[in-house]
This record gives sequence, structure tokens and C-alpha cells, in this order.
Amino acid sequence: MNQLAGQLNESIKSGNVHVYEMLSTLGKEIYFPKEGILSQSAEAAAHAKKYNATIGIATEKGIPMHLGVIQDKLSAFHPKDLYGYAPPAGKPELRTVWREKMLRENPSLEGKSFSNPVVTNALTHGLSIVADLFAEQGDAIIYPDKNWENYELTFGIRRHGEIVNYPLFTEDFKFNSAGLTDALLAQKDKGKAIVLLNFPNNPTGYTPSREEGEEIVAAVLVAAEAGINVVVVSDDAYFGLFFEDSLKESLFGQLANLHPRILAVKIDGATKEEFVWGFRVGFITYASDNKELLAALEQKTLGIIRATISSGAHPSQTFVLEALKSPEFSEQKEEKFQIMKGRANKVKALLDSGKYGDDVWTYYPFNSGYFMCLKLHTVSAEALRLHLIHNYGLGTIALGETDLRIAFSCIEEENLEDLFDLVYSGIRDLEKA
Repeated sequence: MNQLAGQLNESIKSGNVHVYEMLSTLGKEIYFPKEGILSQSAEAAAHAKKYNATIGIATEKGIPMHLGVIQDKLSAFHPKDLYGYAPPAGKPELRTVWREKMLRENPSLEGKSFSNPVVTNALTHGLSIVADLFAEQGDAIIYPDKNWENYELTFGIRRHGEIVNYPLFTEDFKFNSAGLTDALLAQKDKGKAIVLLNFPNNPTGYTPSREEGEEIVAAVLVAAEAGINVVVVSDDAYFGLFFEDSLKESLFGQLANLHPRILAVKIDGATKEEFVWGFRVGFITYASDNKELLAALEQKTLGIIRATISSGAHPSQTFVLEALKSPEFSEQKEEKFQIMKGRANKVKALLDSGKYGDDVWTYYPFNSGYFMCLKLHTVSAEALRLHLIHNYGLGTIALGETDLRIAFSCIEEENLEDLFDLVYSGIRDLEKA
């Protein structure tokens, strides 16, 4: 094992031996080189005042070389904020501003000890980092039966984790905290579990109530007190899009520093929060009351980044940073929030109106995010999906035998009634066939 990796491991052990036990083999072996191109280039940038012939970019007249056909379109930004490599951890000011945003929007984090967010290539990359650092073959990866399919690829296929699902909802459509508890306690012999919490949930658009949030935290705590090391990941992809009376904060705040056997990780980003999907700017943040442990986890995270993408895209980080600093940002974001809320409310009003009866479908609870799901009673979801796309020009997502996901996020409010009319007509067509 590399000496630097060993030193990082010792820092983690000293800070919390349970977190060291959570690391995968790769997590224990990875490190960020202190002596290499990046470190030598950083030293040169600080001290080589005459010529700096270290970094692998081209310069011209003291600034990054660039083409006019690109810069002419981006003239509001200085070339230094676009063309050079961003640091592997991301632009320092962006990390600071995002941390401040996290604290502002999550009051439960006040007084908690957590790392500076590290920039990732959006949220999938952040989840992949967690998988690389902590998931070993056979480790239990716990998340509900209503989930984003990429979890299986990221934690199951890539890292050979054992996927453990529990029903998201109880029979009365409350969050199934007992199911989560049972799934966790079933890992007593393994002594380790990775839990993925995704609220607002994709695909259902559900965010738990405050009481349900407390039950989720209690479930994780029960497992920790039973001797299970738990890496609990808050996948906050749709954070902030809370339209009704639900949790308004990430559970990361309640889970942070809760128990020595709990490592809380927050994965979030500008991708969906700030409506910049193609910019691919996300963040990963760890919670621990030990600063040396946090520093070591950050170095290991940078090692994974260096070994995969090297660093995130600089222009995207600049664009997001400038937006977050703009005095018009909050007002413009609130405007988009109200549009999304209006669409969600319109869907719920339509489904509750009685227009479609209750014999063809029910809907899973939704109060947030981009999506909602119908539970079909009389036809298969895949058959309906195919019928709708080929006969009505309507695209939806079939999930299993009964569930049909509809993204109201990309449908104008005035078109939602027509959309559900078409879904209803499609069901009736199939029933007659």
C-alpha cells in the first residue's frame, strides 16, 4: 500500500475506527498524490515568477490560449475562469458559496461538523465516489422499491454490492420506516450497510413528513446502536422543490455526527436545484466531528476524482458560481419554483377531481420534485407506455408491472389535463382490446 494511503488510513482510524471499517479495499488503497504533476504545478504557480513550464495548458499573453469563435460567445467571462483546469476539488469560491447555501437552507446543520463540499461531475459521479470508497462486494446497499435505476448500476453492477429493497410505502401510504429498520437490522451479521435516502423521491415525487423524517433517523440510529456501521447517503438531487407540508431540509443535518457508527454523506448539486442539468455540477460532503478524519476523506475523494475524471469542467463551475452570487438569483429561482409547484398542484387537483374515477388507477403520494407515479389497476404499465407513445404521441416511463411515471416538470400547466385525458383514453383502449 502506498505510504500516503496508509497515512490517510491512520488519520481515519484515529478519528473514528468505525469509519475506517466502512471503507472498501479501494477506499483504503486510494490517495491523492502529494508529489506529482499537480503538486509541482501548484508549487510553481506560487513561486515560479519568471517562467512556469509545468501545467499542461497553452497560454498566450499571460492568459489561457483560446479561440475567438468560442470566446466571442462567452465574452462576459474572463478566459482565466473558463479555459484552465479547475482544481480537482473544484473552484474554492464555489465550494465556499455552496457550503454557505447548505447552512442557510438547512438550519439543522448549525453547529455540526462537516467537510467543505467537493465538486463532482453532477450527482451520479458523487454517488459513484461513495460506491468506490465504501462499497465492497457483498455489502448491503439498502434503498426502497421505488428508486432510481442507476443505483443498481452504480452500487450493484460496478461494485458488486447486494441490493436490499424494502417497500417505500406502508399500506396507508406512509413512509415505511419499519421496513427500513428491518432491512438494516438484517445486516447484523455483516456489521455494515450503505443506505440511500432520496427525497424528493425519484420516481414518486414523495418527501416524508417531519415525523417520518424522525423515524428514518431513528431507524439508522437503532442499527448503529446494534453494532452496524452505516454509511447513510442523502441523495438530494431535487432538494428545495418541496410543495407541501413535508421535510424542508435534508436529513443529512439530523444524521450528521449522530453516532460513531454512522457516516452521513450528502450528495447534491446545481443540476436540478438551479435548473442547469447539462452543466454537470454536483457536490459531495461528509459529516464527522473529527477534522483530521474529514481531511483524510477529502483526500481520498480527490484520489478517486484524479483517477477517473481528473477534475470537473471549469466553465460550468464558473457559470454556477456567478449565478449563486447574483442579486437576482433568489427571485429568479423562486419564479421557477412557483411554476413547478403550480404544475404539481394542477396534477393533484386533476387526479382528485373525480373525472377519471378510481377504477383505472390510484396515485402514489407526491408532494415535491419533478415526478409522480400512477399505480395502474387494469392494464400493464409497459403495454400502456407503448400504446401511448405509438398512438397518442405521449411519452411516459413504465416501472414494473403496474407503475407509470409522469414527469410534470416538463409539461406546461395548461397541457396537463390533456395529458391525463390521453393516459385515461389509452387505458380504456387497452381494456377493450
